[in-house]
Amino acid sequence: MVSAAEAGRRVEAGAVLIDVRSAPRRAADGTVPGALIVDRNHLSAEFGPDSPHRGRPVVVVCGSVNGSGPVAAALLGRGFSDVVHVDGGFAAWAEAGLPTSPPTA
Repeated sequence: MVSAAEAGRRVEAGAVLIDVRSAPRRAADGTVPGALIVDRNHLSAEFGPDSPHRGRPVVVVCGSVNGSGPVAAALLGRGFSDVVHVDGGFAAWAEAGLPTSPPTA
């Protein structure tokens, strides 16, 4: 787990940012420009053995640690070696002044 500021630095340095929040949550709270939208229950679609992201650092953001922590652990279990998740989730990301897009709902 890393702070939102550290997550932002990692993304700026080239880490893949994935947002595993639900569609209704993203609509209500806003999005992170450039983040990959990934269904946490179907990680293999984007992060399988032939993933183009393999070898790159990964930052996971969710609505809470309870959502991003298990995803980060699952990615580590899939062989991704540099995976972190944001302490405080999307709210911390936004509060840190990192890029967000407005809600659509």
